Amino acid sequence: MYVLGELDSTVTVFANDAKETFRSIQKISALPASFSGSNSAAEIAIHPNGKFLYTSNRGDDSIAVFAIDRATGRLTFLQRISSGGKAPRHFAIDPTGTHLLAANQDSGNLVEFDIIPTTGRLKPVGEVGKAASPVCLVFVTGN
Repeated sequence: MYVLGELDSTVTVFANDAKETFRSIQKISALPASFSGSNSAAEIAIHPNGKFLYTSNRGDDSIAVFAIDRATGRLTFLQRISSGGKAPRHFAIDPTGTHLLAANQDSGNLVEFDIIPTTGRLKPVGEVGKAASPVCLVFVTGN
């Protein structure tokens, strides 16, 4: 289980034993060590392939990317990239796992990223739309 701490911008990794008792096994920051401003974390999601975890930071205005160790569940930091706007309140990964769309609440823009399938890293594509204070994105699938 992964828990994003909104106030301290950390991801806590929990493991469970046979009795389904969860215990913390790792706490990792989603911010650079040099960051000193005000920040709050907003969104957390796991890639459809289960190999990568993403979080957003409002203040640092970034998306952090982590690799998931399949054996232990522990995280390794891979990348931190600008969300392309201010206050990335939410992001969504498309069902195919090839794109991530970020909703930047304070700048009112939607920004697309390609997800590199072998590394989980994000490559900015650019702004794809405007919306007044976007706070949620949902991909609709099916007929």
